[in-house]
Amino acid sequence: MAEFQTHKNDITKTRLVSAGDKIEDFTLSDGEVLVSVERFAFTANNVTYGAVGEQIGYWQFFPPSPTGDADSDWGMVPVWGFASVVASKNSDIDLGERFYGYFPMAHFLKMTPTRVTADRLVDGAPHRAELPAVYNSYDRLGSGQGNAKADGMRALLNPLYGTSYCLCDALQEQDYHGAERVIILSASSKTAIGLAYGLSQIEGARPRIVGLTSPSNVAFTQSVGSYDDVIGYDDLVALKLVPSVLVDMSGNAAVLGGVHGALGEHMRWCHNVGLTHWDTSGGQGDPAAGQIIRDRSEMFFAPGHIQRRAKQWGALDFNAKVADFLAGGIAHAEHWMDVKETQGLDNFGAIYDAVVAGDMRANEGLVILP
Repeated sequence: MAEFQTHKNDITKTRLVSAGDKIEDFTLSDGEVLVSVERFAFTANNVTYGAVGEQIGYWQFFPPSPTGDADSDWGMVPVWGFASVVASKNSDIDLGERFYGYFPMAHFLKMTPTRVTADRLVDGAPHRAELPAVYNSYDRLGSGQGNAKADGMRALLNPLYGTSYCLCDALQEQDYHGAERVIILSASSKTAIGLAYGLSQIEGARPRIVGLTSPSNVAFTQSVGSYDDVIGYDDLVALKLVPSVLVDMSGNAAVLGGVHGALGEHMRWCHNVGLTHWDTSGGQGDPAAGQIIRDRSEMFFAPGHIQRRAKQWGALDFNAKVADFLAGGIAHAEHWMDVKETQGLDNFGAIYDAVVAGDMRANEGLVILP
């Protein structure tokens, strides 16, 4: 078995750690199961997990196996994917059963299934008890082979488009803060495209949907067909001065400050969501970052929105709304996303480095079979 570990204080540093090669190397307590990770998606969203790991607790989900070499400095970035049960000491869980949910970048994971129903379970491992519930819930998929294409799309887009749905819902609930336009930064990112898709499906009156992206991604972003307008970061003068609400997926303080400065009082509100530009999130002294209007900006935390809506609407109704959104969004994505599979964690390092560096094609979806 191998674990792909990341340095907590410098996510550009990684190591591949051996932690048991076969099922017999793992000892299960009563109630535990061992799963083999089949496939997981890796996106800029996972880079965000690593970049803000300490603040939100992402490093706590999957404690890494020790090596004796400064172990406290290393962790495992969580990913979304599929796994199958290869050993079980839990009477509710059968060998061969498949789960969808949150996993480490590793070959195996020990889990403690609790609150088991016909279609869902919660990993009740003690170290996960205080972490956001949405990350501890797993879908039960029965046994047998999965569909590689459908599983890849689900691993890539369910978590991202789940956030997209929450953003759509929040913007509608807030009546778009009185804005005539929703401006989405890092508009070529998958979560941004999901948001634009969701907004474009609203019947009746809605704000204009404007995407901001790098000049090299303008043509692709236009081609997905969900934005009313797409503007390059080098052409901010094209932004008309009308009341606007911003959704920032990038975390690039210099770019964000430039947009805030260009809009001034017309910037009604800014939802800060991701860190696709994690290494420039602090602005690093760029004077443009000083233009950010912080009293009209707030970090958007999708798990908190999910928890609130599930309580208001009931979990079943909320899940049904999200499922409808995901079905439409994934069908739409099949027209523009090219899924690439890579076999083996030993071949993953170069892919990890490229994504962390922001060096990947906007239309590409990366799936790893560890």
